[in-house]
Amino acid sequence: MATPDNKSLIVASSVGNELLFLDPKTAQVQRRVKGISDPYQIGFSPDQKWFVANALRLDRVDIYRYDGQDMTLAKRVPLAKLPSHMAFNQNSSTVFVTQQGSDEVSAIDLTTQSVKWTMKVGKLPAGIVMTPDEKYLLVGIMGADYIEVIDWRTQKIVKRITTGEGAHNFRAMGDKRHVFVSNRVSNTINIVDMQTLENVGTIPVPGGPDCMELTDDGKTLWATLRWIKKVAVIDVASRKVSKLIPVGRSPHGVYFFNHAPRQ
Repeated sequence: MATPDNKSLIVASSVGNELLFLDPKTAQVQRRVKGISDPYQIGFSPDQKWFVANALRLDRVDIYRYDGQDMTLAKRVPLAKLPSHMAFNQNSSTVFVTQQGSDEVSAIDLTTQSVKWTMKVGKLPAGIVMTPDEKYLLVGIMGADYIEVIDWRTQKIVKRITTGEGAHNFRAMGDKRHVFVSNRVSNTINIVDMQTLENVGTIPVPGGPDCMELTDDGKTLWATLRWIKKVAVIDVASRKVSKLIPVGRSPHGVYFFNHAPRQ
């Protein structure tokens, strides 16, 4: 992911317990930040004051204060089992974290660095995203074939949207209405309408589609294919894969410097 000023691309190393900062235009190493324990998933709050790292194998969430350059540890927040993906609300008061090992979602208050609530969800929750109107959280239920729609203010599941087996991660289309959902087991990517809460399209994609990125014109979606060492290039209009690019083993994140909006 990029820093809020887009001057650096951060690559997180769970094995090395560090963050590698790269120039997003030249790929040159800018600096290394060591001592970031098991940064499985990372994120900046919308107000850019907080940096959060989910330490999956350590069963905790590490919250850092961020001043635009340096990260200072505020608190390590223990959770039940395997904290995975995260999403923030727009006023940066709360980070929501899925826990794959305990089938839960937790809300953490960033100001106090304390758990506000925890609720049960489906098996192996993974990706999580806030709808643009902030009414709901969408959670990919990797142990099933659907995403759950959560009213996070009441901590209630209001709907299940069937997508495909292994519902995993999200990438917004940039129109503040639709979102892509990758399904790693069924080998599909779905398009979900975040206003009507309906599945409105399916794109067949081989090899376990995982993380996604969208070109700035919104016309081309790239997806890492976790099981076949490739990246898929997808034409959004025709909903077809136009190209497969060989890469290294178990590709995960993908990033464009010029990309479509994140909502």
